Amino acid sequence: MAQHTPEQTAPATPAIALGERRFGRMNWLGLRTLARREITRFLVVWTQTLMAPMVTAALFLMIFNIAIGPGRGDVMGVPFIEFLAPGIMMMTVIQNAFANTSSSIVITKVQGNIVDTLMPPLSGFEILLGYLAGAVARGVLVALGIGTGLMLVLGVVPEHPLVALLFVVLGALFLGGLGIVAGVFAEKFDQMAAITNFIVTPLAFLSGTFYSVEALPPVLRLLSHLNPVFYLIDGVRFGVIGTSDSSPLLGLLVCSLSSAAIGTLAWLMLRSGYRLKS
Repeated sequence: MAQHTPEQTAPATPAIALGERRFGRMNWLGLRTLARREITRFLVVWTQTLMAPMVTAALFLMIFNIAIGPGRGDVMGVPFIEFLAPGIMMMTVIQNAFANTSSSIVITKVQGNIVDTLMPPLSGFEILLGYLAGAVARGVLVALGIGTGLMLVLGVVPEHPLVALLFVVLGALFLGGLGIVAGVFAEKFDQMAAITNFIVTPLAFLSGTFYSVEALPPVLRLLSHLNPVFYLIDGVRFGVIGTSDSSPLLGLLVCSLSSAAIGTLAWLMLRSGYRLKS
């Protein structure tokens, strides 16, 4: 009877083709690693990424309150400073969410180490989720810090805290996705600065942050309602003070669709390697 060697009896190991994924549908280890990197990036310099935005928001509120607060009547049935606070908070959240993703990509492109993100076995969708995790974490931490300050200093307790948190997350997702698109598109820091100054800042400032859009002329009111950031700020305002210019359900729909659209665009850019791969 013929004898079989261990090599002959051992089942054949299926060959894995070059470039074939070995992690199933999702590379959870790689995704967690990228998300942890993006969160650690802003935590190690928390005085710049968390403390500084909170101080800036506090200065905005103090200056507006000193300049026009005492002489300004109620807005939408609440004192002006309480009307202003949610808008300032949301504006700060979206600016920091945008900065987190855009700066991460642009810095790695300029330094030439974007390959460290592209070479690991991560799909475009996993890279997208990793970057967005950092944007959402930074946005939520900034919102919690400002919200705590509003409760301690102004006594503003959120009417609907879960609604406010939902819109904060949606805002971080939307601007985080926009930051990915801008970071992929920009080749240099001055291009990134132009996108911030001429797109992100006007979207934030012309969205009802400092005023009720109902006080605007019809044309400007219509333009404001075409701005997704308006619904983000209006939704957070409803969550904090219980009143808003538009329906929170409409705002939820618009913000969800806007986040999905910009996230899809960012995913397509990451998947194709547009302006990332030579």
